[in-house]
Amino acid sequence: MGTFEHYISVGRGRLRCGYTTGTCAAAAARGAAELLLTGEMPALVRVETPAGIPVEAELLEPASGCGWASCAVRKDGGDDPDATHGTLIFAKVEKTKAREVTIEGGVGVGRVTRPGLDQPVGEAAINHVPREMILRQMEEVRRKAGYSEGLRVEISVPAGEELAKRTFNPRLGITGGISILGTSGIVRPMSEAALIDSLRLELDMQAAAGAGDIVVTPGNYGEHFSREVLHLSLDHWATCSNYIGEAIDHAAGLGFRSFLLVGHLGKLCKAAAGNMNTHSRVSDARRETLAAHTALCSGDRTVVEAVFLAITTDEAVDILDRAGLREPVMASLAGALDQRLKARAGEDMDIEAIFFSNKHGILGRTPGAERLAALHAPD
Repeated sequence: MGTFEHYISVGRGRLRCGYTTGTCAAAAARGAAELLLTGEMPALVRVETPAGIPVEAELLEPASGCGWASCAVRKDGGDDPDATHGTLIFAKVEKTKAREVTIEGGVGVGRVTRPGLDQPVGEAAINHVPREMILRQMEEVRRKAGYSEGLRVEISVPAGEELAKRTFNPRLGITGGISILGTSGIVRPMSEAALIDSLRLELDMQAAAGAGDIVVTPGNYGEHFSREVLHLSLDHWATCSNYIGEAIDHAAGLGFRSFLLVGHLGKLCKAAAGNMNTHSRVSDARRETLAAHTALCSGDRTVVEAVFLAITTDEAVDILDRAGLREPVMASLAGALDQRLKARAGEDMDIEAIFFSNKHGILGRTPGAERLAALHAPD
């Protein structure tokens, strides 16, 4: 099988993308279902990813028995592979009497033990986008084979329990293996120098096109929220990944009049603490920051400790809601973020921010954020 040939431009060079564990799981499930329901398994299967980029994956280690079939796909991390690069992701598909398709985690797939994550407590750590991708593949194969009864899909990663020790899963309360992840289905290379060059290039292009006011988001969540919830025009928009400080510096140097940062609470509370590179390998301080602002807003020791021990920022917001402290804590956080951003940007560029979560929606704004957002209203 050939290499996955999808690239992103970085400065004057190119980096090869890979595909996620979620894409691997969907492709393996497709292959196993084809073998089970048609008696034949192709050498390759084609999966359309949420990013709109098709992936052709080689199917490995086919096996079958009475009422079941399985195969595997090897994870491809692209030019900047992560801990799971080269790992085999298996799918076993079994016939059932029920009419629906069920998805479960087997050996090496983590299980959620604490609330606040993508899946409920007790479920396999197979996130919702990979689940949707698997379901789509199962429906296509069922239609192709004229099969109307149910299927049980089990995803497993034999090396997953060992691999999980090199991830954040144990700290998040995911035990027994890795998570099956991916919002776009595609892994974009995460070389720091390459990403900084890429974000600078985006800002250079916007400046060359005459943009004076820019919306900047760390990634897909911020882009979607800006477009679908805030209803902003993204004609003048760039991404910054984890490099908020680098983006501010470069935009100010290019002479932008204004910079509106729209990001998830998990990233922007790091920035509120002065961490302008928000990559988890470099900085965190989310729980410390939220706990400190809870204490500043007269939260008692029990609430501060609960916020400090929360696994996710969404869980922390739930705790603040129950304590009646969400509004003052988010306002305090917005004030700290405002100070940090303005100190970094200097006096020549107007900078504001909006932070949100997918669960709770808009959580906070710096004082002039609505004014800058109005500059990006659709025509």
